[in-house]
Amino acid sequence: MTSVDRRTLLRTGSVVGAGLAIAPVVGGAASASTSNAPAYVASGRPSLSHGVQSGDATASSAIVWGRADRPGRLIVEYGTRPDLRDAHRVRGPWLTPDGDLTGRVRLRDLPSGRRIHYRVRVEGERGAAGEAVTGSLFTAPSERSRSGVRFVWSGDTVGQGWGSNPDIGGMTIFEQMRRLRPDFFLNSGDTVYSDGPLVESVPLPDGRIWHNVVTPEKSKVAESLTEYRGQFAYNLLDRNYRAFAAEVAQINQWDDHEVRNNWYPGQILEDARYTEKRVDVLAARAGQAFREWVPIGDDRVYRKLSYGRHLDVFVLDMRTYKDPNDDNRYADPKRGLLGERQRRWLIEGLSQSRATWKVIANDLPLGLVVPDGAAAQEGVAQGDPGEPLGREMEFATILRTAQRRGVRGIVFLTADVHYTAAHHYDPSRAAFKDFDPFWEFVSGPLNAGAFGPNALDGTFGPKAEFVHAPPRANYSPLEGFQHFGEVEIDGPSGNLTVNLRDGASTVLWSRTLRPVR
Repeated sequence: MTSVDRRTLLRTGSVVGAGLAIAPVVGGAASASTSNAPAYVASGRPSLSHGVQSGDATASSAIVWGRADRPGRLIVEYGTRPDLRDAHRVRGPWLTPDGDLTGRVRLRDLPSGRRIHYRVRVEGERGAAGEAVTGSLFTAPSERSRSGVRFVWSGDTVGQGWGSNPDIGGMTIFEQMRRLRPDFFLNSGDTVYSDGPLVESVPLPDGRIWHNVVTPEKSKVAESLTEYRGQFAYNLLDRNYRAFAAEVAQINQWDDHEVRNNWYPGQILEDARYTEKRVDVLAARAGQAFREWVPIGDDRVYRKLSYGRHLDVFVLDMRTYKDPNDDNRYADPKRGLLGERQRRWLIEGLSQSRATWKVIANDLPLGLVVPDGAAAQEGVAQGDPGEPLGREMEFATILRTAQRRGVRGIVFLTADVHYTAAHHYDPSRAAFKDFDPFWEFVSGPLNAGAFGPNALDGTFGPKAEFVHAPPRANYSPLEGFQHFGEVEIDGPSGNLTVNLRDGASTVLWSRTLRPVR
C-alpha cells in the first residue's frame, strides 16, 4: 500500500499551511497572543513567565531553569524538604534580553538518590522579587547504591501542524508521563518543530475539527532568532508540559526539526518558505534558542550521564557533525553522522563504562530506512542489506570495537519516526557479523502526526519484535498512536524492563532484559 510519509509532507510544506489565529491557552496560561518577547512594564515585581524546568541531574548536581518577564536576577532555593525549611539559596545570573531573559543555575553538592525540592523567583534591581514558582527533581543514585532507576523517553513534539489543543486539555501525554513519577525524561530530539507552522483549526478525516493554540512565532517557519525562541516558548504554554517540566528532570538532545527538516551543515535550501537559505545561519540561531530555553548542563549536546551502578546514558548528537544527505553508499570511513571526536568519545566511553547497561540515546534510528527525497538518505541505513556502506560503517566500527573490548549491555533508545517499535539485532541474521546482539527501542510521537512503519535494513540483522503504527500517514493526536517508552532497572538484580506505552499510558508491549555477565 502506498502512502505519503512524514518527510514527504514536510518537504512539500506544512499539512495545514500558514496563517495566524489566536486561541485561548490551555489551563489559564499567559495569553497565546503574547509571544516570547519580553513585556516590559513600568511598575510591579518581576515574575517568571514560563514556569520552571530542571535537567541533567546527576548524583550530586542538577540544572534549574527559569525565564523572567523583564530583566532581573534568578534566585533558586532548594532542599530535601517539600516546605524548604532546610533551603539553600543560590543567586543565579542576571537575566537580560540578550539571552531572551532566560537563565539557569547549577545546584551542587546535592544528596544522591533523593527528591530535591526547589523554588525559583526573580529579583529586580532594588531586590523586589516576584512570586516564586516551585518544582522538584530526583538526583541519580550513587555508584555504590543498590537502588533502581526508572525513566521515560520519547520525542517529536508539536509536529505536522498539531499543536496544543484546548478542546482535549492540551498535550495530555505529558500528564500521563508525569503520573508515573519517573526519575528523569530522555527527550530524543525534535523537541520542537521550527518548520511546522500552526493554524487555528484543522479538519480531520472523520469531520471533527482540531483546534490549535497559536502564537505569532508558530504561524510561519522559524528563521529569526525570535522565531526560534518562540518554538520553545510555545511548548511551555501548555499546562501539561509545564507541570511535567516542573517535576521531572530532563535530558535533551536535538535532531533536525529544531532547525529544519533533514538539515545538515553546509546545506543551501531550495524551499520557497525561507528567505534565509543558508542552513548554517539558521542552525546557529536555532542552537542559541535551544541552549537558552532547554535546561541542558553543557553547551555540547553529546555527553554522558551516570545513574548509579546500573546505568550510563550516552547522549548522541547526530546532527551538528552530520555529512550531507546523499545515497549513503560511499566507502569513505572519515564521513558519518558523529564526527571523529564524538565517535572516539563514544567508543572510549563505552569501553570504560562499568555500568550494567549502556544506553545510547540516538536521535536517528540505527536500522530503519529514513529517506530524504527520491535518492538521498537521512539516517544511518539506506536499504542495502549487505555489508556496511556509508554511515553504517561508522556504527560497524563502534559495534565491532565494543565486542572486541568485551562491552556488554548496550541498548539503543530513539524516536524520530513517529511510531513505537522494538527491534532486536543479531549477527546470525546480519550481513555484518562482528557484534554482540542488542536491542533498539523506538518511541514517539509526543504530540505530532503519527506515521510508519519504516523499512528495516538487514545489514545489522534487525528483527521487528513489535510495531505499533497507524494505518495511514499523519494521524492526529486526537486519533491515537501517540507513544512514550518507560525503562525500569531493578536495583538488586540489574534487570532492565522496557514498557512501550500509548498516549493514555497503556502498556502495549513489555520485555525484561537480564544482564550479560
